[in-house]
Amino acid sequence: MSTPREDRDIEVLGEAECLALMGTVPLGRIVFTEGALPAVQPVTFVLVGGEVFIPTKRGAKVVAASRGAVVAFEVDDFDAASRTGWNVTVVGASRVISDPGEVARLDRLGVQPWAPSDAHCYIGIQIRVVGGRRISRRYVPVDGVPFIDGTPRTVLPA
Repeated sequence: MSTPREDRDIEVLGEAECLALMGTVPLGRIVFTEGALPAVQPVTFVLVGGEVFIPTKRGAKVVAASRGAVVAFEVDDFDAASRTGWNVTVVGASRVISDPGEVARLDRLGVQPWAPSDAHCYIGIQIRVVGGRRISRRYVPVDGVPFIDGTPRTVLPA
């Protein structure tokens, strides 16, 4: 069942909530330039100290495209049936991390590359811009009673 637009609210999220939400999902999408065109790839990641770290295969196209380039990174979670959810996008300068000591330190954080790889490196994105929004159900009181046992009551469309 689809939720009518009038039964949903859009909320712009603050930076702290955006960064907290990023830690709740295991997969994101890096947006970079390949051959002067935008490209998007799903990736695993970890967020540490204002930087996104993405393990990836050495020699991958995203590695070549990320050497110092400004890239975007997006994460989300949604319910397609109710058309609700949230998304967070961060933008920043990227760097390739291939030093064996630094790669080993990041490996200890437990994130594995999305695509199988024997030899990997990391892409680091130094977060400079953060934005996000949440689309949620609007809870409408039924007969003047907004909650029953802590659960919002909603008038559903016929």
